[in-house]
Amino acid sequence: MKRHLTKFEIGLRFVGALAMIFVVSGLAFSLAFWLTKWFYARHDVILPEYILQLINWGLGVFFLFVLIAIINLLTRPKQRAVWIEMMDALKRMAKGDFNIMLDRDKKYHGQIGDFIQSINDMAHELKQVEMLRQEFISNVSHEIQSPLTSIRGFASTLQREGLSPDEQKHYLSIIEKETTRLSKISDNLLKLTTLESEQQQVDPKRYRLDTQLENIVLACEPQWLEKELELELELEEAEIVANEEMLSQVWVNLIHNAIKFTPARGNVKVVLKRTEDQMKVQVADTGIGIAPEDQLRMFERFYKGDKQRTRTADGSGLGLSIVKKIVELHHGEIQVQSSLHSGSMFEVTLPAVYMSK
Repeated sequence: MKRHLTKFEIGLRFVGALAMIFVVSGLAFSLAFWLTKWFYARHDVILPEYILQLINWGLGVFFLFVLIAIINLLTRPKQRAVWIEMMDALKRMAKGDFNIMLDRDKKYHGQIGDFIQSINDMAHELKQVEMLRQEFISNVSHEIQSPLTSIRGFASTLQREGLSPDEQKHYLSIIEKETTRLSKISDNLLKLTTLESEQQQVDPKRYRLDTQLENIVLACEPQWLEKELELELELEEAEIVANEEMLSQVWVNLIHNAIKFTPARGNVKVVLKRTEDQMKVQVADTGIGIAPEDQLRMFERFYKGDKQRTRTADGSGLGLSIVKKIVELHHGEIQVQSSLHSGSMFEVTLPAVYMSK
């Protein structure tokens, strides 16, 4: 990040520049004075006083330009070396090499030093982006490779002779499950890419948030009845101006996760509280909980957390990333409170009326 100069530093540089001008000018005009004095002492020169002063001034200006030219010739190779180094760094960055760190301390300060620091900052940021890109590609490849391997293996098994109808049906059901998983990964990736694009529009409308939450809970009834979960609703009547379809993805994801990670005969609770300008939706469960180290990364793409959670249910690790992005698009925030074996509580805070920025 570029550092702005303080008033003291600006004043100090200004004083330094003035001092340099006075020193160089004084040296030039002093040289002119002593040279003409030496010349006049050895030659009879009869000229008006103002002509003599004009000659001294002219010689002083001449020597001043000579000194400036000498200083420029002495410093130009150093400046040229710095510019060549900076241009080389930019060329390397253009080719994808971001392992660059120019040494500004031993080279230059001031504007050139700030430019060098900007190149260093740019290289660091691009290196971070490249690492994220490589990690993303690696995660996508891993997520896609797993179901493809299963499909290929069970398709090969189906070609064997002597399989009973029940065995064929079992293998086909696994293939169908894995293709559904692939389709879900593709769909979630498309959703996330769309949400992260600058062209994404929220298109808000007024609707009843409590009714939406109630309908989603009722749609999940087969899942929580199968596990004999106790599902509680505390919903205040509330209208919100937002994108109903987007927020539906948020509530479906959070409620499904609560059901998924809560053992049989556990408890899931959905609460809606409203104030004059905010809505708070809480989805709490008595499930297996989330470790503190996983809470720091749980909204990252493809992050699945510890083995205890990932072995209980399938998932691509994209759901919470989509949730967080949708909440941010509505200028809200999402927080989690959880500890292992003590359940989790996700709280989404949204403005009652979406205001575009």
